[in-house]
Amino acid sequence: MALRETVLRSNKDPLATENFELMDADRGSIVIADDGVPLAVREVGPADAPITAVFVHGYCLRMASWHFQRQALEQEWGSSVRMVFYDQRGHGRSGLPTPESCTIAQLGLDLDAVLRSVAPRGHLMLIGHSMGGMTILAMTRQKPEIVRERVIGVALISTTAAGLTKTGLGRSLSNPVVDAFRRAVRTSPGVVQLGRGAAKAMVAPVLRAASYGTRVSPRLVDFTQQMIDDTSVVTIVNFLETLELHDETDALVHLARIPVAVVCGDDDWIIPFDKSVALADALPHSDMVRIRQAGHLVQLEFPDKVNAALVRLGTRAKEMRSKRRSGRRGIV
Repeated sequence: MALRETVLRSNKDPLATENFELMDADRGSIVIADDGVPLAVREVGPADAPITAVFVHGYCLRMASWHFQRQALEQEWGSSVRMVFYDQRGHGRSGLPTPESCTIAQLGLDLDAVLRSVAPRGHLMLIGHSMGGMTILAMTRQKPEIVRERVIGVALISTTAAGLTKTGLGRSLSNPVVDAFRRAVRTSPGVVQLGRGAAKAMVAPVLRAASYGTRVSPRLVDFTQQMIDDTSVVTIVNFLETLELHDETDALVHLARIPVAVVCGDDDWIIPFDKSVALADALPHSDMVRIRQAGHLVQLEFPDKVNAALVRLGTRAKEMRSKRRSGRRGIV
């Protein structure tokens, strides 16, 4: 029975005893980004697995937002896929960056640094949610040779290549109050950090309200709230401009021959469903997955459906790996 249906039919929270800190027991390391920011990394599965799947989380979240994927896919993929998770700069247990480095372009470079450190060889699947999907696209544009030579599958979940200034979250961010708050953060971040309530009054309610399109476990709501609350208000504000203005559409051409899963809830008003449709239309080998009634945190709200899409992607990726190996054997 789906988690949502269980919650609706019972007064008991099915996640009341869920251990959302599961990843804390996984192999951990620190990767130093090119500008010196430490990035917290966790790994699951054999270091010599033939495929490494790298999960990149979204804005105001942390690697634990992939909790249900880490649980289910370890059992599904076994030793054939190693999973790598990391906290983006300014999020979770990673270091605080300078305001100037809070850009989608820099996040793409961070992903490259993680790959060079913990997955320098072998085939890759890249899986990103929201700002994490934008990160993957940025890295794709910056390092197309990695995609061409090593990436055999990509999942873009609740994300877009560009355009937040006109739809979804962008409409909530383009106002004089938020602009004034940005200026305050840059001139006196210590004072603003203490005035956390002001930040939450402007940005956090938007994220909370858009997280889920259906009734979900109260424990899951609390878990989501904690991730948002734990994100520094300086990080929250310093990433706003890049979320509004980023444009990674040039990356799409490099994904044209790769299996891609495009997943989105149709009640996501941070990144509306039509953005995912446009993304899928631009990618010839995309598997478009529409999840009815889901909000922005679709991987937490409907984990079974997202996991199924990732399993299908893994199957397609393994097929591509086999074709690449066969192609190399055919070269004389």
